[in-house]
Amino acid sequence: METQAMVVNSVAYRAGKRLSDVTIDDISEVVKEPDTFVWLGLWQPENAFMRKIQEEFGLHDLAIEDALCAHQRPKIETYGDSLFIVVKTAQWVNEEVEYGETHFFVGKNFLISVRHGASSSYAPIRAKVEENPKQLCYGPGFALYAVLDFIVDNYRHIVSKFETMIEGIESNMFRSEFDETAIENVYSLRRHLLGLRNAALPMDEICNQLIHLHEDVIPKELRAYVRDVQDHARQVASTLDDMREMLTNAMHVNLALVTVKQNEVVKRLAGWGAILAIPTVIFSLYGMNFADMPELKFPWAYHATLGVTVAGCFFLYQKLKRSGWL
Repeated sequence: METQAMVVNSVAYRAGKRLSDVTIDDISEVVKEPDTFVWLGLWQPENAFMRKIQEEFGLHDLAIEDALCAHQRPKIETYGDSLFIVVKTAQWVNEEVEYGETHFFVGKNFLISVRHGASSSYAPIRAKVEENPKQLCYGPGFALYAVLDFIVDNYRHIVSKFETMIEGIESNMFRSEFDETAIENVYSLRRHLLGLRNAALPMDEICNQLIHLHEDVIPKELRAYVRDVQDHARQVASTLDDMREMLTNAMHVNLALVTVKQNEVVKRLAGWGAILAIPTVIFSLYGMNFADMPELKFPWAYHATLGVTVAGCFFLYQKLKRSGWL
């Protein structure tokens, strides 16, 4: 992969203002200048290129190894004077959620974002940050906050999509007929909800550490901003938990309704079976061909037998009807 494709943006900032684009070879000199930091954006860089970045910024070997692997768990780690942060990104693409990762290297005078997989460009965020020179004066911490806020906002956008989907699924679940497709949709959606929750939940701890343990990166003036991202991440995780519980309850209600409907059918079949048992017993009795059955010789025996059968069936039908079995 060409270097140009891997480097999305490389810009130097001083006193809250954009200075100019910086080449990779010049980064090590630029970051030495007072009140200056470099924001470098990378897209799926290769090993050799990341080793070059390591030399320019003085990054730790373990952090570089993690950044080259696109299957890291969300975390925040300290390596000397710099931080290494991994967050999950999520995008809504073709009615599905696609996940990626962004790895951050953060120091007093640099911010490196390394994107892997599904992730929107951070160029609009960079432009928005540059419109706030007062906050940008605080250094790379404000740029880091802006990107984290953008990632969490994407979580919230996907949550709103899930809410719409749940409304449609719930209407199908509150029916007494068993719908295998609806059950499959519930399981699929719950799996997506769990995936997004696993992406959003670690953001709480990452923000918590940034607020309380790393004042050199996140000064006191920026803590309120990071705390806002933390609150949004907590809200996303809480909403996703509520959604999963709603889907579970809806599925249980659907199964209960199906069971009740089946029980009603069984009750009706049992009721009609009881009614049919009366003529079955009587007619089978007279079909046994006993030699001595005196009533068979009576002229009214046939009519009496039919009358008793009908009366017995009618009486039992009335009883079962009143009891709700028919």
